[in-house]
Amino acid sequence: MTASLVTPGMQVSTTSDCEAGEGTIEVDGRILATAVGNFFIADGIATVTAAKQVCTPEVGDTVICRVEKLNEKNGEAMILCIEGKPGSLLPEHLYGHFHVTGLVDRYMHQTADAVRRRDVCRALVKEVSPVVRIDFRERNDCGVLHAICPSCGDTLVAELQGDWNVNCKSCNYRSFRALADNFAAGFAQLDQGASSLNNSGKRWGSEAENLFAKGPSGRATFIAEDFREDGRDREYFRFEGQQSGGGNRREKAKPGCKLFVGGLPREIGTDELRDLFSKFGEMSDCFVPTDDGGANRGFGFVTFGDKATADAAAKELDGHRINGRRIGVRDADSDNKKGKRENRKDPAGLKFYVGNLPFKADDKTLTNLFKQHATVVDVNIISDNSGKPKGFAFITVKEMDKGDEIIKQLNGTEVLGRKIRVDLSQKKGGDKKGGNSPGKTSRELRAMREEEEDGKKRKPRPRSKKD
Repeated sequence: MTASLVTPGMQVSTTSDCEAGEGTIEVDGRILATAVGNFFIADGIATVTAAKQVCTPEVGDTVICRVEKLNEKNGEAMILCIEGKPGSLLPEHLYGHFHVTGLVDRYMHQTADAVRRRDVCRALVKEVSPVVRIDFRERNDCGVLHAICPSCGDTLVAELQGDWNVNCKSCNYRSFRALADNFAAGFAQLDQGASSLNNSGKRWGSEAENLFAKGPSGRATFIAEDFREDGRDREYFRFEGQQSGGGNRREKAKPGCKLFVGGLPREIGTDELRDLFSKFGEMSDCFVPTDDGGANRGFGFVTFGDKATADAAAKELDGHRINGRRIGVRDADSDNKKGKRENRKDPAGLKFYVGNLPFKADDKTLTNLFKQHATVVDVNIISDNSGKPKGFAFITVKEMDKGDEIIKQLNGTEVLGRKIRVDLSQKKGGDKKGGNSPGKTSRELRAMREEEEDGKKRKPRPRSKKD
């Protein structure tokens, strides 16, 4: 029969025509191919000759492998080839497993003390089912054949130095490997073969024991210093307002020269803040911190060369309005730097609390609302440390006798889609006009009233009668 190319799983014939032979299998009267190759029938037997030869490891075979995975007491190596058997390996035979006790004739604390990832090794096959198990210890020609320095990547050479049998000529890295006889090109370099450097059966010296006692983290390999370093001082680029590279911190400002600027509108950045303060003198630093989205965090810092300039800027700009927002400027190193402002002197007049304000409401909005009923003396919209409005404000009017009238006219008024609440402001520890409880703010008093009214509306729960 003429040969034809087939793939695994393809039906090539039936049992009525021929019998299953090499490279085929019989399934329910059908003959299926089990390999990629040429199919033909000879003397009533179906055969598939593999286009690419496949080899299978057996117990006692010698394999060349590369270490891929290391655990504390075992590891895994990819089998590159079987010595004396050309061909490719099947997936189930592609990796060999080994134990720490099968590496070398010495006590090893963990597998990484005798082999490392990317080491090329020769090993003996001990088992093939259910997984391939390999061993480096039984023969002198088994072990590490080639290894590179984990620190700099140069090739390691075999040289006995105390507890260590390999070292790197580039970075002076020293370590131990379970060496095969022909490590790094063979017997010609060493009289007895590299396996003699393993010091089989000997105890570890104090240097190795001290290293092993530190545990896995203490034995970690760090990337070596760049040998191209020429000794010159390193210079690092530094963005304004950020710490410089290399671990160097920015210079600390002289006492009284650094100002904290709070209450900044969201659209104000470092450039705008610098323009505002530049008229007072030369600044050594100026920046506005931003969040992950790039928006400012509502505050910034300005540093001048001397305290007199900083005091002049703080005096002039504290309370200055930017885009309708009043900013606060103070010494960043003072006791008030964490948001503890000095007591704000209230202007003379009748003070109102305005709650449930929309965040878009500004001073102009509230001024226009109250000036229809009284003379507005002061508008103070309260914001948090980041400059975001909290949703309430305090308004002071000149007329002291218009409290009830203004509350009646403005309480419940709709501003920018929200109904605001207007009430007389209560100073801490004192009574507000109208005879309410001392020490309570208007919001606390309102909450108490609402709770009392809500309690009156509730119906008492029926109690079950006890037997």
